[in-house]
Amino acid sequence: METITVTFTDDRLQKLRELAAQFQIAPEELVRVSVEELIARPQADFQKAVDYVLEKNKELYKRLA
Repeated sequence: METITVTFTDDRLQKLRELAAQFQIAPEELVRVSVEELIARPQADFQKAVDYVLEKNKELYKRLA
């Protein structure tokens, strides 16, 4: 596992601390969870779109095969 450093302006850091306090977690944990969610989301959305297109065109693909 590697560590990265992120720089925030004072006002953004304060907002991060406030949000973390609302969730009762450390600001570092909030950042980590948020980044993990961001990384995972586009893949899930893309897979959902692929599944939709494949299902929608299933009959066409059968006829073309």
